Amino acid sequence: MDNREWFKNAGFGMMAHWGLYSALGGEWKGRQVRDYAEWIQSFMPIPNAEYSKLASIFNPIFFNADEWIKLAKDCGMKYFVFTSKHHDGFAMFKSAVDSFNIVDSTPFGRDVVAELGEACYKYGLKFGLYYSQELDWHHEHGGGYDKFSGCSGVSWDNSWDFPDREKKDFSICFEEKIKPQVKELLTNYGELCLIWFDVPHTITPEQSLELNKLVKHYQPDCLINSRIGNGAYDYVSLGDNEYPDEFRLSENNDPNSLDGFKYSPYGLYETAGTLNSSWGYKYYDQKWITPEEIAERRKKLNGMGINYLLNVGPDALGRIPSLSVEALRKAAEMF
Repeated sequence: MDNREWFKNAGFGMMAHWGLYSALGGEWKGRQVRDYAEWIQSFMPIPNAEYSKLASIFNPIFFNADEWIKLAKDCGMKYFVFTSKHHDGFAMFKSAVDSFNIVDSTPFGRDVVAELGEACYKYGLKFGLYYSQELDWHHEHGGGYDKFSGCSGVSWDNSWDFPDREKKDFSICFEEKIKPQVKELLTNYGELCLIWFDVPHTITPEQSLELNKLVKHYQPDCLINSRIGNGAYDYVSLGDNEYPDEFRLSENNDPNSLDGFKYSPYGLYETAGTLNSSWGYKYYDQKWITPEEIAERRKKLNGMGINYLLNVGPDALGRIPSLSVEALRKAAEMF
């Protein structure tokens, strides 16, 4: 069975947003983020010189990949998607491209992506990786500098450390960091069922296609989501926490459209959702959805042929919050 056939019937998966931002829990110097905790560097904004210090204290001694993946399996999930690098540019894997990574820059010193991949193999879940292919606030030429509204921070790009947008050239970041790190993910961590790209604005059609070809060269069966941009995808990632009506997916039949990414040439769709109001860990966020809501959303989405990718936000010690665990287990019993 190829991954397209598998994905069409997968139904339910777990996503995990975990990185340096988890150490702040949504708060910086007495201020709390408005919504997404993983956007805290941009929301405050925090200079790279300050934000990078988080690496020196990031030591999640209670992280246990087996516990995470076994939870997903126990709850009926068929795949697991992990944030290998979010917009802050910090890699949760060993990277020869940039030492700003969990192995080289933290006292923890372990390759989280490798351990999660091994656990997925052990428990029979498919393994996928999120990778922010455009936004990279740690790199001077990270993208997003041509988009000025709608984000969860002060700007899509790092405008606080690198304010002169006229000097920015995304192709430099793309060649120096993005492509080499994507290659590392494709060649160092076994079979991936998918790569979950995110937030395409500055990336050109040529660059999106180049990434697509890179993925397919090393792993032909690895699926690519629509947020790679410019129509170079296999399946549609709907909007964050988007639970559409039955007819929503038929509104747009243009596979190259950037308007909502509503059409998949293979009939593959997915909604990624949160358990509270944030993807990353936010210690004060108690806006939890109920187990009943989880079960109802899963049933509704699956009934329309849409997979439900449900996110958890582990804390800085590597623990999935107990309220998340409890809700997931209860919802599994109801389904």
